Amino acid sequence: MALIFPNRSRSFDETRHGVRFLGYDGMFEVRFLVEAEALRSATEAACLNAFDATRPSIQEAASRAYARRKGNNLTLTAQDFR
Repeated sequence: MALIFPNRSRSFDETRHGVRFLGYDGMFEVRFLVEAEALRSATEAACLNAFDATRPSIQEAASRAYARRKGNNLTLTAQDFR
């Protein structure tokens, strides 16, 4: 089954300094964090805006990362977007 992203919610994680979002592989929830550095943003508002503006490419990067390293909690870094 392919990874899907039916839930458009996202939140800023102050501790990890990034944006959290969810994907699903069948009935399994997969948690993602995209680092603020990968979004090229420094503030919470800027990170959330950058995430919303580039959501399709973030989801593509998340799908590629998930295919390479299956797990239920993945962090996307700037390298995942190259």
